[in-house]
Amino acid sequence: MLKDIVVVRGGGDIATAIAHKLHRSGFKVLILETALPLAIRRTVAFAQAIFDGEMMVEEIKAKRADGLHEVLEIWNENCIPIMVDDEASITKEFPVDTLIDATLAKKNIGTNRDMASITIAVGPGFEAESDVDLVIESNRGHHLGRLIFKGRAEENTGIPGLIHGFGIERVIKAPSSGKITNVCNIGDTVKKGDVIASIEGQPVEATIDGVLRGLIMDGMYVKKALKIADIDPRCKKDHCYTISDKARAIAGGVLEGILYMRKKKNIHT
Repeated sequence: MLKDIVVVRGGGDIATAIAHKLHRSGFKVLILETALPLAIRRTVAFAQAIFDGEMMVEEIKAKRADGLHEVLEIWNENCIPIMVDDEASITKEFPVDTLIDATLAKKNIGTNRDMASITIAVGPGFEAESDVDLVIESNRGHHLGRLIFKGRAEENTGIPGLIHGFGIERVIKAPSSGKITNVCNIGDTVKKGDVIASIEGQPVEATIDGVLRGLIMDGMYVKKALKIADIDPRCKKDHCYTISDKARAIAGGVLEGILYMRKKKNIHT
């Protein structure tokens, strides 16, 4: 009988950090994504395996699965399976010990406490004790990664946390809707005003000097105001290929939350 199964909804950089830590800690992790993930930090997002078939992040590999049989095979390979299932319908096919909503959609897209023995959500849009067992704070600052046992995480401000004094300036959003054509690649050093991409011929310029840490995949259709790029003013290229401090803090909170809820609910494996 399968044990220690954790389903993670979402395959972006935060969800990847969670899946990475739980896999290393001995859990059988399954990631569920949409057919067209809009991950920005693609070099540290297991979601990229939906397109490429597999994705390696810090020596842990995720592989795309197209059914439960392939999920079992990938677990046997000591890798993380990821599949297209934005409705989380596969959770009805076998008992799930823990379900983590790490989509960071800032709203509840259907996660509820009946989906697993333990349910945890990351960020705003969920109420602990009502929607899920626990909520993990995702906002940068003193409470990042904190376990919330009752109530909600801090509301989304729309303003990114400061890095080297830059907040909203380091995040680039689509100026219009359309197909994006990338000019630069993740890891490139850019100057303010450099054209990093275009949307239907409309140039998208770098907003600050730094390293392009995130850029949505070339050829994707994007909607106006969607976050499409992220510039890191610290100018450390290796940051583009490693899990961030924020993601690690949240992942640690999730691991703590699972162990806490197991003890509270007297769940033994």
